[in-house]
Amino acid sequence: MPQITVERSAYLDDVDWEEFAVALHPVVVETAAARLEACKTRVLRTEDDIVGAEWERHAIVNVSIALLAGRSDETKARLTEAVVELLRGHVQPQDGLTLHLSAEVRDLAPSYRKAEV
Repeated sequence: MPQITVERSAYLDDVDWEEFAVALHPVVVETAAARLEACKTRVLRTEDDIVGAEWERHAIVNVSIALLAGRSDETKARLTEAVVELLRGHVQPQDGLTLHLSAEVRDLAPSYRKAEV
């Protein structure tokens, strides 16, 4: 915990996603009272991103953060706002490309377990 997934468009290969994750982890720690060494981020590259009814150049980045239950809705909202702002600093607009940046924070299911081996 936290389990972080970044889904991002192929158009954004030039973004340093490792740098983004390293910058994201302290934000999660400060906002949601997580432990830095517990933050785990996976960056998944999507191949086809379609927005609306017509094929245009769109780039989508969605950050999903799953935390152990117990954070207030206000804390979750503050965290999503901070994540979107951090994305703005790392993902730069490109000519002819519309950016869609989003984030969500959710509770892990009570059945969540982990093991380090």
